[in-house]
Amino acid sequence: MKQLSLRRADCCALCGVQLAVGDRAWWDVEARKVLCVRCFEGGIASPPVEKLYESSGISIAPALPFIETGVAGKSAMEEYQRRHERREAQIEAKFGMFAGIVKFLSDDPQSTIAWKKGSIGEQKLASVLVENLGDRVILLNDRKVPKSRANIDHIAIAPSGVWVIDAKNYSGLVQQRDVGGFFSTDIHLFVDGRDKTKLADGLEWQLKAVRSALDSDEIAVNGALCFTDAEWGWFAKPFSVGGAFVSGPNALSRKMAEIEALSKDRIWQIAERLAKALPPK
Repeated sequence: MKQLSLRRADCCALCGVQLAVGDRAWWDVEARKVLCVRCFEGGIASPPVEKLYESSGISIAPALPFIETGVAGKSAMEEYQRRHERREAQIEAKFGMFAGIVKFLSDDPQSTIAWKKGSIGEQKLASVLVENLGDRVILLNDRKVPKSRANIDHIAIAPSGVWVIDAKNYSGLVQQRDVGGFFSTDIHLFVDGRDKTKLADGLEWQLKAVRSALDSDEIAVNGALCFTDAEWGWFAKPFSVGGAFVSGPNALSRKMAEIEALSKDRIWQIAERLAKALPPK
């Protein structure tokens, strides 16, 4: 590991936090990854040799394995860049010397901006989870699913088990509403007055992919919808819809550390297995 001052903007390979030119960071020479100071000192990044090995005069502790954690929001930002650049190329081809004026006076369509907004939400969530939980959690970001073009935003291996997290950077009020009749209960998720219960249904295939990768019924695998910038009522609390835990980043952090079901060694073992089975995009 080598400490340096960044000559260009980058992001931490562990938590995805944005790093500006001139920021102090650590460079993993072998993996060729940039790590922020916080992750290096208190996260899951491999520390210097003198910290990894503690000599008692009898034995030396082995180094922890390197886990490819991925970069939060990477694929969403890449998709935004592709769409943005394609639109600019189309404008240049159509308007020629007036393309600069057209670009200045117009914006990307909402369908393109949504990708950038989603990427920012994933980065915010990753940053909060690492900030709140430190080395008690290993966060795998932007994971590929075999035989699928889809990806999983975050897989967190925490003391309470494995969490499959879908980050949503929506605006508006998050609510649970009972749309059942007088004699039945049917809880739905509403965001900004719109029924978004199907978001919970979208977690099912992700949970299935993670459970298949683990190949073990002994490890709890939980689903969560995390709204990074939405509004919550004065007395609103996290709730569950369709088996998914619905909350903001801080409440999710508390929930993930609520139960001490997994030791640190077990967390590392599970993270290693999942990182290999579901690699970063």
